[in-house]
Amino acid sequence: MSLYKQIEVEPDSRLAWIRLSLVFVICAIGFIGMWSVVMIMPAVEQEFNTNRSSSTIPYILTMLGFGIGNIIIGKYTDKFGITKPVIFAFSCLIICYFFSVSSKNLTILSFFQFLLGFSSAAFFGPMMTDISNFFENKRGLAVSIVASAQHFAGAFWPFLLDFYLKDGDWRSSHILIGIICIIIIPPICYFVFKMRSKNSLKDEFKNYKNSKLTLSISSRHLQILLMFAGIGCCVGMSTPQVHIIPLCIEKGYGLSIGSNILSIILFCAVISRVYFGYIADKIGPIQTLLLGSSLQAFTLFLFIPFSDLNSLYIVSILFGLSQGGIVPSYALIIRKFLPVNQAAERTGMVIFTTVIGMALGGWGSGKIFDLTNSYALGFLNSVLWNLTNIAIILFIFVLYKKNKNKLLSR
Repeated sequence: MSLYKQIEVEPDSRLAWIRLSLVFVICAIGFIGMWSVVMIMPAVEQEFNTNRSSSTIPYILTMLGFGIGNIIIGKYTDKFGITKPVIFAFSCLIICYFFSVSSKNLTILSFFQFLLGFSSAAFFGPMMTDISNFFENKRGLAVSIVASAQHFAGAFWPFLLDFYLKDGDWRSSHILIGIICIIIIPPICYFVFKMRSKNSLKDEFKNYKNSKLTLSISSRHLQILLMFAGIGCCVGMSTPQVHIIPLCIEKGYGLSIGSNILSIILFCAVISRVYFGYIADKIGPIQTLLLGSSLQAFTLFLFIPFSDLNSLYIVSILFGLSQGGIVPSYALIIRKFLPVNQAAERTGMVIFTTVIGMALGGWGSGKIFDLTNSYALGFLNSVLWNLTNIAIILFIFVLYKKNKNKLLSR
């Protein structure tokens, strides 16, 4: 018997949940490429003698690589499965972390961060699409749990790397990350790759029926609306996630406090993504997205008047609990209303626009700070962008309700 003989997994079975747990661990480690760049920003700014907006360039390149990777890797996953993309992604992560320590300037570091972002993409859109094949009744919850690994990574890694980063030693932290990937990932991936969904995608495609009638809008137009909505929500989302550490340093609270608050935001976002996934299974992904976007806009506004340390902790908790379910909802909407055999690629396209939003918001808030020496206008800018997201999703929701009522009246 071959050691690599695959195991067929029934949807929503115990094996499906075991696979989901292992995938969560893989993604929590793989997503470090998205968060290490945020944690090293203060050290990079000091070492390379740059201003606040320039120090976000490695972050921007990371997000750009992440966005492009979601499209390219997503398209490959739709055709060939998730195994090879994950092997490629971890190989790239390990190489980049070991070689990035030789970076002598911001340009070289930004190049490595682009590759880290590209490889991290395998653990988001493609992984969400892949896990959806193993669940039917709890699909929203399963997708959200995989997506929550992104924020869990941001909550967990700062504590592990704080020993190095508090002294500005970002190179040692990169070496540690590479070693952890080499030790932990191969045995977990071995068991994950042995499992395949019993309901093969080929059979699902044969039975697939496009559900665009429930929206009275073409697949192309829905895709475009979701992509623009993704920009709006993530410009808003980026300001606390990218600038909370510099904000805390600026106010005299220190790097450790900033790292702790970032970890709290992301840990709360883990909880948020899980319960919003549960909500999506109950009320639907469009309604869930509208709810999450509205709550995010409200909590973003609270950052403007409340900036003392205690208030910052409270508002950050509220922000984390409100915004976690937004991005997974896009994947669920695509899975429900757009062609299944294009799900990973289409999800990647939306994630690419969310990345544009994160990059634009991260750079914009830094630029506004450089001009005003304050983050107040940066948060106000985020709220305004978030309102455009709400307007788009509200339009989609109205179309959905209108056509649902038509179908019920027949």
